[in-house]
Amino acid sequence: MTPSSTIILGATSGSVVSDTEGRRIAVRRLTALDKLRLFKAAGPVLSQNQLWLGMAVLAYSVTAIDDVPVPVPSNEVQIEAIVSRLGDAGINAVAAVLGSESTTRPSDVAATAGN
Repeated sequence: MTPSSTIILGATSGSVVSDTEGRRIAVRRLTALDKLRLFKAAGPVLSQNQLWLGMAVLAYSVTAIDDVPVPVPSNEVQIEAIVSRLGDAGINAVAAVLGSESTTRPSDVAATAGN
């Protein structure tokens, strides 16, 4: 395996976390392309809303809940549906696992995007 493929595999590999409701949530780190697609799905107004975008990053990172795949959202309604499905317990679990994998917080994506 080449160094590049090792880095790519590490960036796209996921983690599984359990929330306080006992659900198993599969999570992956977003790539640059994922972030670009998230901005497109959010639209020009919501892409500028840091609080909304921080929550959307967490939802966009979810790949499965209780081993049931979660499709990648392509618009605002689909992002909000994942947030609704996760609820506070799921969002907190996803935030904890993504925060523990890196020193960069998911909510910092909006602040660093385009810089």
